[in-house]
Amino acid sequence: MFFTYLRRELRRRRKAALVVASGLALGIALVIIVSSVSSGMSKAQDKVLESLYGLGTDMTVTKAAAAPGSGSQRPRFEFDAKDNDDDANQSSDRVMVQGFQTLAATTVDKVGKQSGVSDAVGGLSLTVLKVDGQFKRGEFKQNGNSGFGGRGGGTQPQGEVRGGGASFDVNSYTVYGTDVTKQDLGPLTSSKITAGRAFKTTETDAKVAVVDAAYAKEKKLSVGKTVTISGTKYEIVGVSTADSGDAAANLYIPLKQAQTLADSKDKVTTVYVKAADSQQIDSVKSAIQKNISGTTVTTSADLADTVSGSLSTASDLASSVGKWLSIAVLIAAFLVAGLLTSSAVSRRVREFGTLKALGWKSGRVTRQVVGEALVNGLIGGVLGIAVGLAGAYAVTAVSPTLTAQLGGSGGGGGGMGGGMGGPLRQAASKSLDIALTAPVSLSTILIAVALAVAGGLIAGAFGGWRASRLRPADALRRVE
Repeated sequence: MFFTYLRRELRRRRKAALVVASGLALGIALVIIVSSVSSGMSKAQDKVLESLYGLGTDMTVTKAAAAPGSGSQRPRFEFDAKDNDDDANQSSDRVMVQGFQTLAATTVDKVGKQSGVSDAVGGLSLTVLKVDGQFKRGEFKQNGNSGFGGRGGGTQPQGEVRGGGASFDVNSYTVYGTDVTKQDLGPLTSSKITAGRAFKTTETDAKVAVVDAAYAKEKKLSVGKTVTISGTKYEIVGVSTADSGDAAANLYIPLKQAQTLADSKDKVTTVYVKAADSQQIDSVKSAIQKNISGTTVTTSADLADTVSGSLSTASDLASSVGKWLSIAVLIAAFLVAGLLTSSAVSRRVREFGTLKALGWKSGRVTRQVVGEALVNGLIGGVLGIAVGLAGAYAVTAVSPTLTAQLGGSGGGGGGMGGGMGGPLRQAASKSLDIALTAPVSLSTILIAVALAVAGGLIAGAFGGWRASRLRPADALRRVE
């Protein structure tokens, strides 16, 4: 009897049911779209962070920023004098630690022993400045209209030196020294080996290198060729392609080799840390700062705060305006559904009064009204999920490109940019283009179903309360 009456009433009041369902569908669809876009924003920001630190890195430890003006170095280049060959090419490399800030390699072990740390690995980030060119001696040109002469009757030739000078090119590239025994943590994990192979764990001090794909294309490098860094040749054993399109370094070599090139034995610039539990990141950060002095600890959340550009703006809009808008629309949809259901009950006064006169209890009438509203809510949920999935699919299909500007300035001052060494200093002036997607998770669908049920129950509560207060005698006297 319940379902028969329910089906008959819904069929008889199709327009009212459709209005209620459409209002709920709009609110639910907006919640799905905003949630999926917010999830896409989070994944986009994760890609940005992985481009700096690599997959699985929860925080980094670097040396605390030095006072402005202290510890700075000027690169110096020295060239051999070649009297016999004026046009000989001159070339000089200068290998510098990025930021000129290093930690003792023993810091890696200290960090690894802290409570809540799952793993820690050190790396050395270098910048290589290469100056290449030649000097050219000028030629003396004697004046054609004057021979020898000068003040006081001297015998100096009259003329001038013409031509000569110098022409030099200055190029720079980045080199990252990686611990080949722990390749599952650090910047290299954000890249995939697309040619050749990765480092072997036995190549701790081997003259081998992995080159970034973009840099390899620019310099026409490939597996099997060699690259020279400050006079030392390294065989290219692999080519890596960054997942986000922007690698942390142009070249990767074993950590010991990087320390040798930079004359920084047993030194690292960055310690990459993986926490045992993502919920304990803040406590691990506090423990490291407390127990290891002279260091700066930066978490993924700290780094996310330095991301600016259209990605940051869109993320802020999605997390603030979008969420509040969806909540407001959803509340409005619930209220409208409740008012419409209550209004429908008012128009059915004679009907419910007759049912009560025939023996229906108030609870049965209330259940009937709640059942109708619940079905309307479920219909609205199905429509809302369909519209929400279509909207999320449209966002993913269009894939709008957002720009992420990483960090601030790479100055030596305090704060995020100055306190960080390694890849962050390199990437601080770079922009990454990220394609936005809107993935819909199962939890989002379940939330939508729950909202549909809640909307139906709220609307049914409005109507059921109104119906339960009807008295048969009063209802039968009213004509509407």
